[in-house]
Amino acid sequence: MEPIAIETLADRIGQERVSGWMTVSQAMIDQFASATHDHQFIHVDPERAAASPFGGTIAHGFLTLSLASALAADTDQPPITGLKMGVNYGANRLRFLAPVRSGKRVRGRFKLLSIEEKRPGQWQQVNEVTIEIEGEETPALIAEWITQLFV
Repeated sequence: MEPIAIETLADRIGQERVSGWMTVSQAMIDQFASATHDHQFIHVDPERAAASPFGGTIAHGFLTLSLASALAADTDQPPITGLKMGVNYGANRLRFLAPVRSGKRVRGRFKLLSIEEKRPGQWQQVNEVTIEIEGEETPALIAEWITQLFV
């Protein structure tokens, strides 16, 4: 894919990119629990979680959110010429709408809302992110994801 100049991202405002599907495995959930010290039974104890309203273990909401970077990298977004790095800056209107059950697949929809040069070589990008759960009507989450891009 041909690289594009960061200035041309403004031409893509309103366009949507969609990632491929990614499986959220119990091993992934367990590793996230270990990394964050969040071992609530609904995430890591299949037997107890089966008796919960979820009917089994579910991913942490913040695990689902953290997959946004990998899902975004799996879209058809062309590389940006001279990009040195991108960093997370924050989120607006983040809502966790539906649990992601262990073994389910998710994918990301990313719609560019804005791109603005904050200072020379530093751009702020806002994307509407929807993480969908395969076979389910309600998405796992919706947020406005803010990133800083450095060229």
